[in-house]
Amino acid sequence: DMEPGQLRYSTMCNERGGIVDDVTVYKFDEEHFMVVTSSGPRLKTYRWISEHARGASAYATDVTAGIALPVVQGPRSRKFLKTIVEGVDLDGLRFFRFAPGRIGGVEVLISRSGYTGELGYELYTPADQAAVLWEFLLNKGREFDLRPYGVEAMQSLRIEKSLPLYGPDISEDDTPFHVGLSRWIRLEKRDFVGREALLRLQERGLERRWTGLTLESEVPATAGAKVYSVGDVATFREVVETGAEAGEYEDTLMPGERQVGRVTSSAMGHSVGRMLAMAYLDTAHSWPGNNVIVEINGRPIPARVSQTPFFDPESARIRSEPAEDERRSEPRPVPTTNSRQNVPARQSSNGGAGS
Repeated sequence: DMEPGQLRYSTMCNERGGIVDDVTVYKFDEEHFMVVTSSGPRLKTYRWISEHARGASAYATDVTAGIALPVVQGPRSRKFLKTIVEGVDLDGLRFFRFAPGRIGGVEVLISRSGYTGELGYELYTPADQAAVLWEFLLNKGREFDLRPYGVEAMQSLRIEKSLPLYGPDISEDDTPFHVGLSRWIRLEKRDFVGREALLRLQERGLERRWTGLTLESEVPATAGAKVYSVGDVATFREVVETGAEAGEYEDTLMPGERQVGRVTSSAMGHSVGRMLAMAYLDTAHSWPGNNVIVEINGRPIPARVSQTPFFDPESARIRSEPAEDERRSEPRPVPTTNSRQNVPARQSSNGGAGS
């Protein structure tokens, strides 16, 4: 039911309903598609697609080495790219649509998509032209204050939008139901791998959910940090004997016997002014407003289950229309907070730039 020029986010599941990978599928025509995998499980996903294509009059080709993926994200990305893109009407290019065009003489496939929760575009281009395109973008983007951004910035942005990352947040032990991706499952289809297992899980119910947390902390939690219910944790105060804090008191954690969850990702949410985390919690403890304890560096840190996404829940920024570009041309607002909250913290490994 996809149209040529449309892309769709989805999951590939194994027979148990576990997520082999979360992917984006691009439709060129009725017989040609491009599947963009997560970077970590790429080879595994390629093998999975190839094996399941046997006997289906279909085949897959891994073209990863020949394609680079610079991206331009941010509220001024459309305004900037309109000054340099040839062959594509960016005002008419809707969210999750793509079209071929040119930038600085380089052929690109321009996709209105991204991994930041902002208006943005992903630019698929031949790998041997990527450096030329990158320099062209940076040079032309100076008047729009275009700057490169890295993994830490992307981590903060994607956690604010509760976008999962394969590896830390998703594995084959997790189903789309656990990660909150059930809206991408069409159980009325009878021909996809894992359907029967997902139907059984839907009937049985979930024992855990991927959930958002706001932390009362100046540092992010590490992946795998343990989460306890407030009633299952005892704390006591002891004197620090060495180091810069010698003579001061600190809270020490004495957990109970039962852990109720684990953190998968954490970062400072600069737009919301809070330290954030995503975690799998037992379903009984996953309701918004519930207070829990996260163990960070051996200390008990209060946290609260939050509604997700933390920022722009209506996705108004990523779906913004051209008429809104001037109004949304300023960067994300940074809340005025106390010093405790102001501590700094799938996109391709290719470059990203924000404007």
